[in-house]
Amino acid sequence: MSANPIRIGMVGGGQGGFIGAVHRHALRLDGQYQLVAGALSSDPERSKASGLELGLDESRCYANYEDMARMEAAREDGIEAVSIVTPNHLHVPVAMAFLKAGIHVICDKPLSSNFEMALALKEVLADSSAKFFLTHNYSAYPMIRQARALVASGALGDIRLVQVEYVQDWLSEDIESEGQKQAAWRTNPSLSGGGAIGDIGTHAYQLASFVSGLTTKRIAAQMSTFVPSRRVDDDVQVMLQFEGGAKGMLWASQVAPGNENSLKLRVYGSQGGLEWAQEDPNYLWFTALGQPKQLHTRGGAAATEAANAVTRIPGGHPEGYLEAFASLYSEAADVIRGNTAATLVPMLEDGLKGMAFIRACQQSSSADSAWVSLA
Repeated sequence: MSANPIRIGMVGGGQGGFIGAVHRHALRLDGQYQLVAGALSSDPERSKASGLELGLDESRCYANYEDMARMEAAREDGIEAVSIVTPNHLHVPVAMAFLKAGIHVICDKPLSSNFEMALALKEVLADSSAKFFLTHNYSAYPMIRQARALVASGALGDIRLVQVEYVQDWLSEDIESEGQKQAAWRTNPSLSGGGAIGDIGTHAYQLASFVSGLTTKRIAAQMSTFVPSRRVDDDVQVMLQFEGGAKGMLWASQVAPGNENSLKLRVYGSQGGLEWAQEDPNYLWFTALGQPKQLHTRGGAAATEAANAVTRIPGGHPEGYLEAFASLYSEAADVIRGNTAATLVPMLEDGLKGMAFIRACQQSSSADSAWVSLA
C-alpha cells in the first residue's frame, strides 16, 4: 500500500451486491486507497452489518449517504474520495452530496438515470473543489489503450467504419419477476433509466468513441423489448454517423443465448483495421492494408507505451476485468494528487456524452428509428 493511501468511502455495495465487491477489489489492487467508511445499504442495519463484515469501524458504518457526507467532511481524518456503486437513479444525488462537501467522486456508469439530472450534476461540479470520475473500465484494458494509440498514430489511415457490440444472454427470461436482485433494479425504469442501452450500450458506445477518437454526429436506433413483461429495452441496434464521414453500428443485447459478456470492437480505416474481443482481452489483431494480420499481445514485443502503462504482469498471463478497474482507480488517484499529465480516466464529460447517447436512442426509437442529432 502507498505510504499515504487516499482515504475512501463507499455508497452502495453491501451484502449481496455485485459491482461493489468489484470496486473494492480494484481500489485495493495497486495500494492507492484505504477503505475506511461506508453507507453500504439503504437499510441501516444491513449497512452496519456490511461495514463490519468489511472491517470498518462501527462509527463509520453510516445509515445513509447524507450523514456520511456531512460527518466525514467534518472529520480531520475524513474520507478524501467516495466510490458510488448504487443503482443508477442514485448516482447524481449521492455525487452531489459529496461534491458539495469537497470530496472526490468515483462513480460507476452510467452517469445517471436521465439526462436532466446529469446536467444538474455538471453545475454542482463546477462549484466544487473536488473531481468526478466515471468507471468505464473497458477503456483501461491494455490492448484497448494499444488500439487507441494505433488509431491516433495514423496506422489505420482515415477512419471509415466502427463496429461495436456488447451481447449477453442473462435476461433472456423474466428472472426479475422471480426476485433476482440484479435483474430487478436493472429492469426497473425508475431505477435504471433504461435497459440494455444504459447497462451495456453505454459501455459499447464509450469504447467505440475512446478508441476511434471520433465524435458522433447523429444516430438512428431501434430499441426492442423481447421479454413480454419487461418494462425496459433488452435489445438495441443503432446506426452511427460520425463527424468527418465515418459510419458505424452498435448492437447491445441481453437476450442473445450463448453470450456471456461478448464485447467486441472493430475499427477500419483507409490503410488498415483492428479487432478486439473482451473475452480474449490480451490479444489485439491489427492488419495493414494488403498485409498479413498481426497479433499484438499484452506485454508482448509489439506492446506500446500506452498499453504497458496499464500492464502489471508479464505477457502470457491473464489480465483483464478487475485490473482494468484498478487502472482507472489508480489514474483517478493521480488526478486527485495533482498529476493529470497522462490520465485517460473518464470524467464528467464522458458521462454526459453517454447520457446524450441514451436519450438520442430513446428519441429515435420512439420516432420509428428516425435520425437524431447528438450535437
